[in-house]
Amino acid sequence: MIARLLVFVFCGALASLALRGQEEPRPSAAAAATRGLLQRLLPDHATRFVCEEIPRDPAGDVFELESVGDRIVLRGNDGVAIARALNWYLKHYAHCDVSWRREALVLPEMLPRVPEKIRRVSWAEKRYFLNYCTFGYSLPWWDWSQWERLVDWMALNGVNLPLSVTGQEAVWEAVGKRLGLTDTQITTFLTGAPFLPFQWMGCLDEYGGPLPKAWIAKHEELGKQILARQRELGMTPVLQGFTGHVPAALGALFPEAKLQEIKWFEWNTKLIDSLDPLFARIAGLFMEEQTRRFGTNHVYAADPFIEMIPPSGEPEYLARMSRAIYAGMARSDPQAVWVLQGWPFMYKRSFWTQPRFKAFLDAIPDDRMLVLDLYCETTPMWSATDAFCGKPWLWCNVQNFGDRVGLGAALDRNNTGLNDARRSPQRGQLRGLGFVNEGLDYNPVAYDFMFEMAWRDEPVDLPAWIASYADHRYGRVQPNARRAWQTLRATVYAAPLRENSVITRAPTLARLRDTTTYDPRRLVSAWGDLMQAADELGNREAFRSDLVNVARQALANHASTLHARIGRAWRAKDIAGFAQATGRFLALIHDLDTLLATRQEFLLGSWLEDAKRWGATGAERARSEWNARRVITLWGDTPALNDYARKQWSGMLEDYYAARWKRFLDAAAASLRGGKTFDAAGSQRDITTWTKSWADDRKIYSAVPVGDSVARARALWAKYRSELEAPADPVEDDVLDAVSLTTGKPATSSSHMPAHPARLANDGSASEVDQFWATDTKTDSAPWWQVDLEQPVTVGRVVVVTYYGDDRHYGFTVEVSTDGQRWEMVADRRHNEELATQSGYTCTFPPRAVRYIRVTQTHNSANTGRHLVEVQAYEK
Repeated sequence: MIARLLVFVFCGALASLALRGQEEPRPSAAAAATRGLLQRLLPDHATRFVCEEIPRDPAGDVFELESVGDRIVLRGNDGVAIARALNWYLKHYAHCDVSWRREALVLPEMLPRVPEKIRRVSWAEKRYFLNYCTFGYSLPWWDWSQWERLVDWMALNGVNLPLSVTGQEAVWEAVGKRLGLTDTQITTFLTGAPFLPFQWMGCLDEYGGPLPKAWIAKHEELGKQILARQRELGMTPVLQGFTGHVPAALGALFPEAKLQEIKWFEWNTKLIDSLDPLFARIAGLFMEEQTRRFGTNHVYAADPFIEMIPPSGEPEYLARMSRAIYAGMARSDPQAVWVLQGWPFMYKRSFWTQPRFKAFLDAIPDDRMLVLDLYCETTPMWSATDAFCGKPWLWCNVQNFGDRVGLGAALDRNNTGLNDARRSPQRGQLRGLGFVNEGLDYNPVAYDFMFEMAWRDEPVDLPAWIASYADHRYGRVQPNARRAWQTLRATVYAAPLRENSVITRAPTLARLRDTTTYDPRRLVSAWGDLMQAADELGNREAFRSDLVNVARQALANHASTLHARIGRAWRAKDIAGFAQATGRFLALIHDLDTLLATRQEFLLGSWLEDAKRWGATGAERARSEWNARRVITLWGDTPALNDYARKQWSGMLEDYYAARWKRFLDAAAASLRGGKTFDAAGSQRDITTWTKSWADDRKIYSAVPVGDSVARARALWAKYRSELEAPADPVEDDVLDAVSLTTGKPATSSSHMPAHPARLANDGSASEVDQFWATDTKTDSAPWWQVDLEQPVTVGRVVVVTYYGDDRHYGFTVEVSTDGQRWEMVADRRHNEELATQSGYTCTFPPRAVRYIRVTQTHNSANTGRHLVEVQAYEK
């Protein structure tokens, strides 16, 4: 063993020379760092690889891979490039899949040879990874053992620009003390662990705190470990920059300071005016304290208005703010580069008009800023902003929101869209790509594909690439597995992830349109093909994980059918049918829970136990658990973000979602049996109260998987196969399976607030409650919204989705016209008192030819505002 280790220690930079009989030189730092990764990843095979550092190619980062004698030689211009060579070998030659969950890799005794030398140069100078949100939805409770695996995984996938904000609390603690804040004021300012990344973006303060007493010191040390490993491997960590967001308590210490207020959902935070001398002082303190603790690589993330409207829309104000933020970095670090998320330009597009974003961006020298075009798989902004006014930018993929559990990835869009951007004459300074996931996600294929594209010059043949992926994912060529993956490519991976299972939605009896973009029965066939492969591949952890995930998705899709049957029985006042449909629906959720219980990655208990371990006392553990429960359910104190980070996890399905549905459906059944009107609004209030109490509960859930994944999937396949493969239920009037006739059509309104134009009420998404048309009767006494269907079409049903999430209700009318001059009222709901929900208010009428639809809101029980999240229209 000692001899073997010594051989490993002395293999390194240019060690292949020794294989040719020449003297073995001292390994470079890059080769030594990759040696350490090899030892962690492949302790039994590390000596069979040689690591060498080579010069960077004039065109970009480079790696080489070849067989020399009985060893595999890995070369690269830094540790990341050498690690990328290793991963390329493991995938494409040894058929091994590397995950941050780190299952054991199975390599043959004789390593497969590389027939001829491979050399690849990356066109992507910068390869960015992580979103602030990931630190709240996936990483808040991680320790070094977990982070170490993730950093290794980053290197293996070629990441060289990771967001690294672990330990920021220590910086703010030090800055606060130097400004004169008390320990209590600092403790009060800092949020609970999963909300910290939102605090760094200026969204909120205080919520979920206080942190455990030892948290700050421990996470300062953890942050240093993460940064040391990233730098050792050749990465350029992105640290935090000062945005102007400050503790509200500074107002009392500095009464002359000009503090402005900005709002994010239910939270108000303080932003110091860029012209106030205190801005520069705090920025200097921040940079000094951060550099003292964490060093610097001269790259800083700063997002002052990620989802908030700035205090002023004047271009000069925005330019001053931008200059102040950059100056706060550059005064301390003249080499500073500001990394800015381009999300606001899309999310608040009505505010960020061309003069505004141009003023904000042009205030900074081009070579001192890097813009992340976050949502390119759906809504790229580079083409709408003159490539961010000439700033260097990265083509990015969000992949998921809130780390929701679902199958999906925009493989084709990332394949063609990225390459189209690279070749566009309007691309400006495209410098690379980024994976800006809100959570670590449950679709590893999305990561493999995106990061591999950084080392390819042309789009890939997706069917061929997917076949190869199936081979290395499971370690061998298996025809059924390959067929399953081709089906997955054509279904769930043909469109961006849009997890919206009825199981995790707010309980309702209303008719819900199925938003699945593929035939669910095709996905069922993939489950069947994986079952056929189980005898051969069932001992592979990656296969077991995928089998459970595909089965989960198929059953979650089927829940929509079962829910529709509940609704039909309710509308028919069929008491027995309602009970039967309810039983089937709840039984499905129970079965899903038992399936997910077999996999570590789908356990609520793992999330909660990781949170509790950071508390030293019972009170600290309880507070950490409250944070862990709250962020995946209600989130805040109002329903505005309720279910945003919803999870299909074992324990969560049974005790939260099924319990929530049962509470609602039992109340509905009681009213049906008693012949009484169902108090849906009262039931929703009861559920909200129950939701809050769930976060206070201390029930312990297993953090250890129970049962065999293959056996459980096989049992559920036998139980549900005939249902899942059966033809879809007949399309009836109460089944909403058509795309709304209004989606994307020209919309106008009598008036609108700057951030809420008319087009947001027919953008095709009723689930995005923060994107809506809005105005106010204080400035518009008779507000209306209208859509032009562009030609007369038959319409017999209109669904009006107003703002929802609290106890409000809206009154409104719906009018239709063929010429925009003569109007006919088809729905008069001016006296409506029914609770506003995501399902909206359904208005049916005898079908007729319609070109224009107008909705006039007559009252809002909550305030003087008028709000439409979505207006949908259907033939029947």
